[in-house]
Amino acid sequence: MKKFIYKNYFYAINKGNLEISFIFKIEPENICFQPRIIIKDVLKTKLNLDNLVFHIGLMEMLSYWKTTCSPEIIIEAGYLDKEQIKWWKNLIIRGMGQFFYENKIDWRKPNFLKIVSLQTSGVCKTYRRPTSVRLKGGYLVPFAGGRDSIVTLEALKSKGEEISLFTVNPIEKIQQAVKVSGIKKQIIVERVIDKKLLELNKKGYLNGHTPFTSFLSFTSLLCAVIFDYKNIAFSNEKSANEGNVSYLGRIINHQWAKSSEFEKMFKDYAKKYLVKNINYFSYLRKYGELKISKMFSKYKQYFKVFSSCNAGMRISSRGLLAAEQRWCGNCPKCLFVYMALYPYLNKKELDMIFQKDIFENKKYLPIMKGLLGRGKSKPLECVGTYAESRKAFRLSLEKARKSGKVPYLLR
Repeated sequence: MKKFIYKNYFYAINKGNLEISFIFKIEPENICFQPRIIIKDVLKTKLNLDNLVFHIGLMEMLSYWKTTCSPEIIIEAGYLDKEQIKWWKNLIIRGMGQFFYENKIDWRKPNFLKIVSLQTSGVCKTYRRPTSVRLKGGYLVPFAGGRDSIVTLEALKSKGEEISLFTVNPIEKIQQAVKVSGIKKQIIVERVIDKKLLELNKKGYLNGHTPFTSFLSFTSLLCAVIFDYKNIAFSNEKSANEGNVSYLGRIINHQWAKSSEFEKMFKDYAKKYLVKNINYFSYLRKYGELKISKMFSKYKQYFKVFSSCNAGMRISSRGLLAAEQRWCGNCPKCLFVYMALYPYLNKKELDMIFQKDIFENKKYLPIMKGLLGRGKSKPLECVGTYAESRKAFRLSLEKARKSGKVPYLLR
Protein backbone atom coordinates (compact mmCIF):
# COMPACT_ATOMS: atom_id res chain seq x y z
CA MET A 1 0.00 0.00 0.00
CA LYS A 2 1.32 3.43 -0.96
CA LYS A 3 1.99 5.83 1.88
CA PHE A 4 2.48 9.58 1.66
CA ILE A 5 4.69 10.96 4.42
CA TYR A 6 5.04 14.59 5.52
CA LYS A 7 8.46 14.08 7.06
CA ASN A 8 9.70 17.51 8.05
CA TYR A 9 9.98 21.22 7.41
CA PHE A 10 12.80 23.72 7.85
CA TYR A 11 12.94 27.49 7.87
CA ALA A 12 15.60 30.13 8.34
CA ILE A 13 16.30 33.71 7.38
CA ASN A 14 18.91 33.85 4.64
CA LYS A 15 20.07 37.11 3.05
CA GLY A 16 17.04 38.93 4.37
CA ASN A 17 14.48 36.36 3.14
CA LEU A 18 12.59 33.71 5.09
CA GLU A 19 13.33 30.44 3.30
CA ILE A 20 11.03 27.50 4.02
CA SER A 21 11.39 23.96 2.72
CA PHE A 22 9.33 20.83 3.20
CA ILE A 23 10.18 17.15 2.84
CA PHE A 24 7.49 14.83 1.50
CA LYS A 25 7.98 11.16 0.60
CA ILE A 26 5.98 8.50 -1.20
CA GLU A 27 6.66 4.95 -0.06
CA PRO A 28 7.48 2.26 -1.08
CA GLU A 29 8.66 4.02 -4.29
CA ASN A 30 11.02 6.18 -2.22
CA ILE A 31 10.03 9.31 -4.14
CA CYS A 32 11.13 12.42 -2.30
CA PHE A 33 9.89 15.99 -2.86
CA GLN A 34 11.42 19.17 -1.44
CA PRO A 35 9.31 22.18 -2.47
CA ARG A 36 10.29 25.62 -1.19
CA ILE A 37 8.62 28.86 -0.21
CA ILE A 38 10.56 32.10 0.03
CA ILE A 39 9.08 35.15 1.75
CA LYS A 40 11.00 38.24 0.70
CA ASP A 41 12.44 40.91 2.99
CA VAL A 42 11.96 39.27 6.38
CA LEU A 43 14.96 40.88 8.02
CA LYS A 44 14.38 39.28 11.40
CA THR A 45 11.68 37.90 13.65
CA LYS A 46 11.60 36.76 17.26
CA LEU A 47 8.33 34.93 16.79
CA ASN A 48 8.01 31.16 16.98
CA LEU A 49 6.72 30.29 13.51
CA ASP A 50 6.79 26.49 13.82
CA ASN A 51 3.06 25.90 13.96
CA LEU A 52 2.24 28.25 11.07
CA VAL A 53 5.00 26.85 8.84
CA PHE A 54 3.98 23.29 9.69
CA HIS A 55 0.42 24.07 8.57
CA ILE A 56 1.53 25.57 5.27
CA GLY A 57 3.27 22.25 4.67
CA LEU A 58 0.00 20.40 5.33
CA MET A 59 -1.62 22.49 2.61
CA GLU A 60 1.32 22.27 0.21
CA MET A 61 1.48 18.48 0.46
CA LEU A 62 -1.75 18.05 -1.51
CA SER A 63 0.01 19.04 -4.75
CA TYR A 64 2.32 16.04 -4.24
CA TRP A 65 -0.06 13.60 -2.54
CA LYS A 66 -2.32 13.75 -5.61
CA THR A 67 0.32 12.05 -7.81
CA THR A 68 -0.54 8.67 -6.28
CA CYS A 69 -3.61 9.54 -4.17
CA SER A 70 -2.10 7.39 -1.42
CA PRO A 71 -4.72 5.93 0.94
CA GLU A 72 -2.57 6.75 3.97
CA ILE A 73 -1.04 10.11 4.87
CA ILE A 74 1.46 9.95 7.71
CA ILE A 75 2.30 13.18 9.50
CA GLU A 76 5.76 13.04 11.07
CA ALA A 77 6.56 16.77 10.94
CA GLY A 78 4.14 17.83 13.67
CA TYR A 79 1.13 16.95 15.75
CA LEU A 80 -2.56 16.89 14.86
CA ASP A 81 -5.28 15.93 17.32
CA LYS A 82 -8.36 13.92 16.32
CA GLU A 83 -10.43 17.02 15.60
CA GLN A 84 -7.71 18.46 13.37
CA ILE A 85 -7.35 15.19 11.47
CA LYS A 86 -11.10 15.22 10.85
CA TRP A 87 -10.86 18.84 9.62
CA TRP A 88 -8.01 18.07 7.23
CA LYS A 89 -9.72 14.99 5.85
CA ASN A 90 -12.83 17.10 5.19
CA LEU A 91 -10.72 19.74 3.44
CA ILE A 92 -9.09 17.12 1.22
CA ILE A 93 -12.38 15.45 0.25
CA ARG A 94 -14.10 18.76 -0.52
CA GLY A 95 -11.14 20.76 -1.80
CA MET A 96 -9.91 18.00 -4.12
CA GLY A 97 -13.38 17.35 -5.57
CA GLN A 98 -12.45 18.57 -9.04
CA PHE A 99 -9.30 16.43 -8.99
CA PHE A 100 -11.40 13.36 -8.12
CA TYR A 101 -13.89 14.22 -10.87
CA GLU A 102 -11.20 14.77 -13.50
CA ASN A 103 -9.46 11.49 -12.64
CA LYS A 104 -12.65 9.45 -12.04
CA ILE A 105 -11.68 8.68 -8.44
CA ASP A 106 -14.29 7.44 -5.95
CA TRP A 107 -13.54 9.04 -2.57
CA ARG A 108 -16.52 7.22 -1.02
CA LYS A 109 -14.74 3.86 -0.90
CA PRO A 110 -14.11 2.43 2.57
CA ASN A 111 -10.62 3.30 3.81
CA PHE A 112 -10.14 5.73 0.90
CA LEU A 113 -8.05 8.02 3.11
CA LYS A 114 -6.51 7.66 6.53
CA ILE A 115 -4.46 10.43 8.18
CA VAL A 116 -2.09 9.38 10.96
CA SER A 117 -0.25 11.80 13.25
CA LEU A 118 2.75 10.00 14.72
CA GLN A 119 3.89 12.64 17.20
CA THR A 120 2.19 13.33 20.50
CA SER A 121 1.21 16.71 21.90
CA GLY A 122 3.65 16.37 24.78
CA VAL A 123 6.80 16.13 22.67
CA CYS A 124 5.90 17.98 19.49
CA LYS A 125 7.32 21.50 19.29
CA THR A 126 4.79 22.53 16.66
CA TYR A 127 1.76 21.86 18.86
CA ARG A 128 0.50 25.23 20.03
CA ARG A 129 -2.91 26.30 21.17
CA PRO A 130 -3.32 29.40 19.14
CA THR A 131 -0.62 32.05 19.20
CA SER A 132 -1.73 35.37 20.57
CA VAL A 133 0.18 38.26 19.01
CA ARG A 134 -0.44 42.00 19.19
CA LEU A 135 -0.95 43.28 15.68
CA LYS A 136 -1.12 47.00 15.01
CA GLY A 137 -3.85 46.89 12.34
CA GLY A 138 -3.74 47.58 8.61
CA TYR A 139 -4.86 45.36 5.75
CA LEU A 140 -3.05 42.60 3.92
CA VAL A 141 -4.71 42.27 0.50
CA PRO A 142 -4.01 39.13 -1.59
CA PHE A 143 -3.52 40.56 -5.09
CA ALA A 144 -3.18 38.97 -8.52
CA GLY A 145 -4.17 41.87 -10.74
CA GLY A 146 -7.74 40.73 -11.47
CA ARG A 147 -11.04 42.63 -11.22
CA ASP A 148 -11.94 41.36 -7.76
CA SER A 149 -8.73 42.23 -5.93
CA ILE A 150 -8.58 45.61 -7.68
CA VAL A 151 -12.09 46.50 -6.46
CA THR A 152 -11.19 45.44 -2.91
CA LEU A 153 -7.95 47.40 -3.00
CA GLU A 154 -9.52 50.58 -4.35
CA ALA A 155 -12.35 50.42 -1.79
CA LEU A 156 -9.85 50.16 1.09
CA LYS A 157 -7.73 52.95 -0.41
CA SER A 158 -10.77 55.24 -0.50
CA LYS A 159 -11.16 54.72 3.26
CA GLY A 160 -7.55 55.70 3.89
CA GLU A 161 -6.55 52.28 5.25
CA GLU A 162 -2.94 51.16 5.57
CA ILE A 163 -2.49 48.48 2.92
CA SER A 164 0.14 45.97 1.89
CA LEU A 165 -0.31 43.77 -1.16
CA PHE A 166 0.27 40.04 -0.71
CA THR A 167 1.49 38.49 -3.98
CA VAL A 168 2.60 34.93 -4.76
CA ASN A 169 4.98 34.50 -7.71
CA PRO A 170 4.11 37.99 -8.99
CA ILE A 171 4.90 37.74 -12.69
CA GLU A 172 5.31 40.85 -14.83
CA LYS A 173 1.62 41.30 -15.63
CA ILE A 174 0.79 41.28 -11.90
CA GLN A 175 3.55 43.76 -11.15
CA GLN A 176 2.19 46.10 -13.81
CA ALA A 177 -1.13 46.20 -11.95
CA VAL A 178 0.73 46.69 -8.65
CA LYS A 179 2.50 49.72 -10.16
CA VAL A 180 -0.80 51.24 -11.30
CA SER A 181 -2.28 50.74 -7.82
CA GLY A 182 0.29 53.06 -6.30
CA ILE A 183 0.67 50.81 -3.25
CA LYS A 184 4.33 50.79 -2.20
CA LYS A 185 4.20 48.02 0.40
CA GLN A 186 4.23 44.54 -1.08
CA ILE A 187 4.84 41.20 0.58
CA ILE A 188 6.26 38.89 -2.08
CA VAL A 189 6.16 35.11 -1.76
CA GLU A 190 7.93 32.76 -4.14
CA ARG A 191 6.42 29.29 -4.31
CA VAL A 192 8.89 26.91 -5.95
CA ILE A 193 7.46 23.60 -7.17
CA ASP A 194 9.77 20.57 -6.93
CA LYS A 195 10.72 19.66 -10.51
CA LYS A 196 10.16 15.97 -9.73
CA LEU A 197 6.45 16.70 -9.62
CA LEU A 198 6.54 17.94 -13.22
CA GLU A 199 8.59 14.91 -14.26
CA LEU A 200 6.08 12.52 -12.67
CA ASN A 201 3.21 14.28 -14.41
CA LYS A 202 4.95 13.69 -17.76
CA LYS A 203 5.26 9.99 -16.87
CA GLY A 204 1.52 9.68 -16.29
CA TYR A 205 1.21 10.10 -12.53
CA LEU A 206 -2.05 11.69 -11.47
CA ASN A 207 -2.49 15.42 -11.91
CA GLY A 208 -5.32 17.91 -11.52
CA HIS A 209 -6.83 20.85 -9.66
CA THR A 210 -5.89 21.65 -6.06
CA PRO A 211 -7.53 24.30 -3.81
CA PHE A 212 -4.94 27.04 -4.30
CA THR A 213 -6.88 29.67 -2.35
CA SER A 214 -6.55 27.42 0.71
CA PHE A 215 -2.77 27.58 0.30
CA LEU A 216 -3.00 31.37 0.01
CA SER A 217 -5.07 31.50 3.19
CA PHE A 218 -2.51 29.64 5.32
CA THR A 219 0.41 31.53 3.79
CA SER A 220 -1.21 34.94 4.19
CA LEU A 221 -1.77 34.15 7.87
CA LEU A 222 1.96 33.58 8.35
CA CYS A 223 2.78 36.81 6.49
CA ALA A 224 0.24 38.81 8.50
CA VAL A 225 1.93 37.67 11.73
CA ILE A 226 5.45 38.37 10.46
CA PHE A 227 4.68 41.79 8.97
CA ASP A 228 2.21 42.93 11.65
CA TYR A 229 -1.15 43.12 9.87
CA LYS A 230 -4.35 42.41 11.78
CA ASN A 231 -6.69 42.18 8.77
CA ILE A 232 -6.47 39.83 5.78
CA ALA A 233 -8.90 40.99 3.08
CA PHE A 234 -9.51 38.39 0.38
CA SER A 235 -11.71 39.22 -2.62
CA ASN A 236 -13.90 36.12 -2.89
CA GLU A 237 -17.49 36.90 -3.91
CA LYS A 238 -20.81 35.12 -3.44
CA SER A 239 -20.77 33.55 -6.92
CA ALA A 240 -18.05 31.20 -5.65
CA ASN A 241 -20.69 29.32 -3.64
CA GLU A 242 -22.30 27.75 -6.71
CA GLY A 243 -20.82 24.49 -7.98
CA ASN A 244 -20.11 23.30 -11.51
CA VAL A 245 -21.00 19.65 -11.98
CA SER A 246 -22.53 16.71 -10.11
CA TYR A 247 -20.26 13.72 -9.49
CA LEU A 248 -20.97 10.65 -7.32
CA GLY A 249 -23.82 12.41 -5.57
CA ARG A 250 -21.91 15.58 -4.72
CA ILE A 251 -21.71 18.98 -6.40
CA ILE A 252 -18.13 19.64 -7.48
CA ASN A 253 -17.19 23.31 -7.08
CA HIS A 254 -14.09 24.60 -8.87
CA GLN A 255 -14.15 27.59 -6.51
CA TRP A 256 -14.73 25.66 -3.28
CA ALA A 257 -11.67 27.23 -1.60
CA LYS A 258 -13.23 30.65 -2.37
CA SER A 259 -16.64 29.68 -1.00
CA SER A 260 -18.36 30.84 2.19
CA GLU A 261 -18.10 27.26 3.45
CA PHE A 262 -14.30 27.20 3.30
CA GLU A 263 -14.03 30.74 4.64
CA LYS A 264 -15.96 29.80 7.78
CA MET A 265 -14.04 26.52 8.15
CA PHE A 266 -10.72 28.32 7.91
CA LYS A 267 -11.64 31.16 10.27
CA ASP A 268 -12.82 28.73 12.94
CA TYR A 269 -9.74 26.52 12.56
CA ALA A 270 -7.33 29.46 12.58
CA LYS A 271 -8.76 30.92 15.78
CA LYS A 272 -8.69 27.56 17.54
CA TYR A 273 -5.30 26.25 16.37
CA LEU A 274 -3.25 29.03 14.76
CA VAL A 275 -3.69 32.72 15.64
CA LYS A 276 -6.43 34.12 17.84
CA ASN A 277 -6.67 37.73 16.84
CA ILE A 278 -6.33 38.02 13.06
CA ASN A 279 -9.37 39.19 11.11
CA TYR A 280 -9.56 36.96 8.00
CA PHE A 281 -12.48 37.72 5.67
CA SER A 282 -13.63 38.25 2.08
CA TYR A 283 -14.31 41.90 1.35
CA LEU A 284 -16.56 41.18 -1.64
CA ARG A 285 -18.56 38.29 -0.18
CA LYS A 286 -21.93 40.05 -0.48
CA TYR A 287 -21.41 40.95 -4.15
CA GLY A 288 -21.91 39.00 -7.35
CA GLU A 289 -19.81 39.08 -10.52
CA LEU A 290 -21.92 41.67 -12.36
CA LYS A 291 -21.90 44.11 -9.45
CA ILE A 292 -18.12 43.72 -9.18
CA SER A 293 -17.73 44.27 -12.92
CA LYS A 294 -19.80 47.45 -12.67
CA MET A 295 -17.66 48.68 -9.77
CA PHE A 296 -14.48 47.78 -11.65
CA SER A 297 -15.59 49.76 -14.70
CA LYS A 298 -14.83 52.97 -12.76
CA TYR A 299 -11.13 52.14 -12.51
CA LYS A 300 -10.10 52.82 -16.09
CA GLN A 301 -6.44 53.19 -15.12
CA TYR A 302 -6.28 49.38 -14.78
CA PHE A 303 -7.80 48.51 -18.16
CA LYS A 304 -4.45 48.03 -19.90
CA VAL A 305 -2.88 45.96 -17.12
CA PHE A 306 -5.50 43.81 -15.37
CA SER A 307 -5.99 40.14 -16.24
CA SER A 308 -8.20 37.29 -15.06
CA CYS A 309 -7.13 34.65 -17.59
CA ASN A 310 -5.33 31.57 -16.27
CA ALA A 311 -4.95 29.68 -19.55
CA GLY A 312 -1.65 31.33 -20.40
CA MET A 313 -0.10 30.34 -17.08
CA ARG A 314 2.54 27.62 -16.90
CA ILE A 315 5.21 26.35 -14.53
CA SER A 316 8.66 27.36 -15.74
CA SER A 317 11.77 25.16 -15.71
CA ARG A 318 12.68 26.80 -12.39
CA GLY A 319 9.42 25.61 -10.83
CA LEU A 320 7.93 29.13 -10.81
CA LEU A 321 4.78 30.52 -12.39
CA ALA A 322 5.11 32.16 -15.80
CA ALA A 323 2.64 33.64 -18.29
CA GLU A 324 2.83 34.10 -22.03
CA GLN A 325 -0.11 36.47 -22.52
CA ARG A 326 -2.62 38.61 -20.64
CA TRP A 327 -5.77 37.16 -22.29
CA CYS A 328 -5.78 33.97 -24.35
CA GLY A 329 -9.19 34.71 -25.90
CA ASN A 330 -10.08 31.02 -25.99
CA CYS A 331 -10.88 29.92 -22.41
CA PRO A 332 -14.14 30.06 -20.39
CA LYS A 333 -12.72 32.76 -18.10
CA CYS A 334 -11.98 35.09 -21.01
CA LEU A 335 -15.50 34.65 -22.35
CA PHE A 336 -17.17 35.17 -18.98
CA VAL A 337 -15.15 38.26 -18.06
CA TYR A 338 -15.81 39.73 -21.53
CA MET A 339 -19.54 39.11 -21.12
CA ALA A 340 -19.58 40.49 -17.56
CA LEU A 341 -17.84 43.71 -18.67
CA TYR A 342 -19.65 44.14 -21.99
CA PRO A 343 -22.67 45.96 -20.55
CA TYR A 344 -20.50 48.51 -18.74
CA LEU A 345 -17.68 49.33 -21.20
CA ASN A 346 -17.71 50.76 -24.68
CA LYS A 347 -16.42 48.85 -27.71
CA LYS A 348 -13.15 50.77 -27.80
CA GLU A 349 -12.40 49.89 -24.18
CA LEU A 350 -13.24 46.21 -24.72
CA ASP A 351 -11.03 46.02 -27.83
CA MET A 352 -8.18 47.70 -25.95
CA ILE A 353 -8.43 45.17 -23.11
CA PHE A 354 -8.98 41.93 -25.03
CA GLN A 355 -7.46 42.85 -28.42
CA LYS A 356 -10.37 41.10 -30.15
CA ASP A 357 -14.15 40.78 -30.20
CA ILE A 358 -14.60 37.58 -28.22
CA PHE A 359 -18.31 37.41 -29.06
CA GLU A 360 -17.30 36.76 -32.68
CA ASN A 361 -15.35 33.59 -31.80
CA LYS A 362 -17.51 30.72 -33.11
CA LYS A 363 -15.49 28.14 -31.17
CA TYR A 364 -16.93 29.59 -27.97
CA LEU A 365 -20.51 28.44 -28.65
CA PRO A 366 -20.36 25.24 -26.50
CA ILE A 367 -18.72 27.19 -23.65
CA MET A 368 -21.38 29.91 -23.86
CA LYS A 369 -24.07 27.23 -23.62
CA GLY A 370 -22.29 25.82 -20.57
CA LEU A 371 -22.23 29.24 -18.88
CA LEU A 372 -25.95 29.73 -19.52
CA GLY A 373 -26.95 26.28 -18.24
CA ARG A 374 -27.68 24.80 -21.67
CA GLY A 375 -24.62 22.54 -21.75
CA LYS A 376 -23.61 19.45 -19.82
CA SER A 377 -22.07 21.48 -17.00
CA LYS A 378 -20.77 24.88 -16.03
CA PRO A 379 -17.12 25.24 -17.10
CA LEU A 380 -14.63 24.31 -14.39
CA GLU A 381 -13.31 27.83 -14.03
CA CYS A 382 -13.81 30.89 -11.83
CA VAL A 383 -16.98 32.08 -13.54
CA GLY A 384 -20.28 33.45 -12.28
CA THR A 385 -23.48 31.63 -11.44
CA TYR A 386 -25.90 30.50 -14.13
CA ALA A 387 -28.21 33.36 -13.14
CA GLU A 388 -25.41 35.92 -13.44
CA SER A 389 -24.32 34.59 -16.83
CA ARG A 390 -27.89 34.74 -18.11
CA LYS A 391 -28.29 38.31 -16.88
CA ALA A 392 -24.94 39.32 -18.39
CA PHE A 393 -26.03 37.72 -21.67
CA ARG A 394 -29.36 39.59 -21.69
CA LEU A 395 -27.69 42.92 -20.90
CA SER A 396 -25.07 42.33 -23.58
CA LEU A 397 -27.70 41.39 -26.15
CA GLU A 398 -29.78 44.49 -25.36
CA LYS A 399 -26.71 46.70 -25.72
CA ALA A 400 -25.65 45.06 -29.00
CA ARG A 401 -29.14 45.45 -30.48
CA LYS A 402 -29.11 49.17 -29.67
CA SER A 403 -25.76 49.50 -31.45
CA GLY A 404 -27.23 47.93 -34.58
CA LYS A 405 -24.72 45.07 -34.74
CA VAL A 406 -25.25 41.80 -32.85
CA PRO A 407 -22.10 39.59 -32.76
CA TYR A 408 -22.16 35.84 -33.45
CA LEU A 409 -22.44 34.43 -29.92
CA LEU A 410 -25.25 36.79 -28.96
CA ARG A 411 -27.12 35.96 -32.17
